[in-house]
Amino acid sequence: MAERPVSSTAPELVLETESGSLVLFPGHDYHVGRDPLSDVVIDDTRVSWHHAVLRPEGDHWTVEDEHSTNGTYADGRRIREWGVGPGSVIRFGSPSDGPYVSLSDHRPRAVQRPTAVSMPALTSTFKQPTSVRPMPTTTVRIGRATDNDLVVDDLVVSRRHAELRTLPDGGHEILDLGSHNGTYLNGSPVTRAPLGPGDVVGIGHSAFCLVGDELQEYVDTGEVSLDVQDLTVTVDRGRKVLLDDVSFPVGEKCLLAVVGPSGAGKSTLLNALTGQRPADHGTVVYDGRDLYRDYAELRQRIGLVPQDDILHAQLTVRAALSYAAELRFPQDTAKAERRERVQEVIRELGLEERAEQPVDSLSGGQRKRVSVALELLTKPSLLFLDEPTSGLDPGMDRSVMHMLRGLADDGRTVIVVTHSVLSLEVCDRLLVLAPGGKVAYFGPPDDALAFFGFEHWPEAFEAFEGDHDRDWAGEFQESPFRREYVVNSSDQPRLPRTGPVVLLPPPRPRSRGAQLSTLIRRYTAALSADRTFLAIMIALPFIMGAMDRALAGSKLVLDSAMDALLILCVGGVLTGAANAVRELVKERVIYQRERAVGLSRSAYLMSKVVVLGTITVVQAVVLTLVALLGVDLNAPGGKGVLMPPLLEITVAVAMLSFAAMMLGLLVSALVRKEEVTMPLLVLLAVVQVVFCGALLKLDGKPVLEQLAYLVPARWAFGAMAGTIDLARIVPGAKTADPLFEHSAGVWLVNMGMLVVLSVVFGFAVSRLLRRHEPVVMRK
Repeated sequence: MAERPVSSTAPELVLETESGSLVLFPGHDYHVGRDPLSDVVIDDTRVSWHHAVLRPEGDHWTVEDEHSTNGTYADGRRIREWGVGPGSVIRFGSPSDGPYVSLSDHRPRAVQRPTAVSMPALTSTFKQPTSVRPMPTTTVRIGRATDNDLVVDDLVVSRRHAELRTLPDGGHEILDLGSHNGTYLNGSPVTRAPLGPGDVVGIGHSAFCLVGDELQEYVDTGEVSLDVQDLTVTVDRGRKVLLDDVSFPVGEKCLLAVVGPSGAGKSTLLNALTGQRPADHGTVVYDGRDLYRDYAELRQRIGLVPQDDILHAQLTVRAALSYAAELRFPQDTAKAERRERVQEVIRELGLEERAEQPVDSLSGGQRKRVSVALELLTKPSLLFLDEPTSGLDPGMDRSVMHMLRGLADDGRTVIVVTHSVLSLEVCDRLLVLAPGGKVAYFGPPDDALAFFGFEHWPEAFEAFEGDHDRDWAGEFQESPFRREYVVNSSDQPRLPRTGPVVLLPPPRPRSRGAQLSTLIRRYTAALSADRTFLAIMIALPFIMGAMDRALAGSKLVLDSAMDALLILCVGGVLTGAANAVRELVKERVIYQRERAVGLSRSAYLMSKVVVLGTITVVQAVVLTLVALLGVDLNAPGGKGVLMPPLLEITVAVAMLSFAAMMLGLLVSALVRKEEVTMPLLVLLAVVQVVFCGALLKLDGKPVLEQLAYLVPARWAFGAMAGTIDLARIVPGAKTADPLFEHSAGVWLVNMGMLVVLSVVFGFAVSRLLRRHEPVVMRK
């Protein structure tokens, strides 16, 4: 979904459906429909694919029907657009029995606040208070700066983060001071809220609780345990089970390996544990706290290393980590503070000798260390890794697993999903998933093969795939391993799911403008370090321009005019599209991870548009000047429509190249593999040639003429043809095209359509970027 500027004063609302609830934040549109990518998905045949949209307008919300087949209804009548608020009920597809949503106030502060975390759970999480101080009768300012009343030495905390105020009646309230990563009350984000006994205020890795007349601080140092309770994930409306009642505990400083055959639910489990795709049933208990209920706060303590590297390979190790630190730490973090933290993780991962090397020059194991280092910047307590040893040789495999062993020993809970069984002995616990997402074994790695009755792992995996009659989960349920390592080893309270998971957007550590600045500098540095890209970028406009100049000769006349303009079109399209067609798909994993920790979608897209757009326009200018500088363009009276002919043609080629670049970004956002982009680039060039109007007469031909409206070369060729009055130079049926007219109005229409197409392509790219984000991030 495209992001909108946060300018609305509409209140936050809670949207309730039959399957759960969703918090509506002003500044975002929320789409309703059968499309799985919608914000509110309603799987009912009466509901259209794109049915309606809820959007903030001024100080209120409206619902607008998106030309649905069966209509949107409020107060029993069909509506096109309708103002809604707390108490509104909206039905889709039928006024009487269609699926519906209802709206209510979002946590009104005077009446309710987030459910308090019990003190036993809090003390279980943090053991003993890190500090205890009498609660003063004045305001306590909390933040990272040393002049605060309560200093929190944590880089994810803002310099002036929050205030704990004592009210005239003796009560207390917490006030967020516009912090970048948020202030949380009992796991939910707040800006201002009353504070009572047992309430827990979360700021970074610290929690504060009023106990009597004392303010106790608990610091999450990373030594946390996790308890997975009855996780179940289904799809196809419950017909297919991906995870089936999965339960197991993970102790402090534990290294857990998760293995199983393909399709056993390992990735589904990883998504459920990290909150990217919460389970449909069951709970994840983070040291006494419901991870799903308190996910808005606890997500900052989770690190995730995907299977693919999440780094720009052209950058040096230090540069890649430094840019990541800029994006992840609050905007008020000093450069020296970021530099110090980057150096700490470089030392911790043993990368000192590799710090100034480009990432793409490192071995597979070293690159994985850098990916882990990136996640360690924010000091996560839980570290998840998806197939970290995939593609590595046995030596590198062992090295990576021993690195993870060291990270767990240093005070973290580490969970690794892997296909490799070469180094399981370094793990504390092993979880084996059988087909159907069932637990086949949980316990010490050394006992697993004997439990299954095999001597080697390949035999076990063959049995998982081939022996469909064996009840793997049933055997484990009746085994002493389950009683000893699951039932008796769990010291966490049972926390049954009490309500739906409320999906909140991630906090944004930096403003969109600050993120855009960082992304532009990082992208420029990455492109500058790519020598192959630089060589092609410099050579392409000169080569295409030289070819065009050879055809144009010294003057555009009958034999050369049409061909010269056509090659300019082809050159403009190739330079623009070739620059962009790989840029999004090759960074998809990087984008997904950075989006999950607060990256703005619009800032990311704009960084591509700014950098690639600048390069593309410069290339277009070079292409045109090489081709036509000094050539007699044979324009009527030696003048163009509005400007000198060479300048008009240069502007047209530049706009064409920019529109082609946006089209290249659209292709890059659409495809799933980088390998298919080159054939599509060729196809794009062919389509531009066919539909530009130089080879076929398009005016008056139904379907073809309308299709040509979507082709940037059609409008650019028309503008250039109008500049030199091509119909005068090359008389004939093909040049009798209204878009070729030598007039200011037609020329401006041609240029205006290039702008419109660029905007349309950009909007489509934004929507497609949203498709690749985790469900919890599509806000």
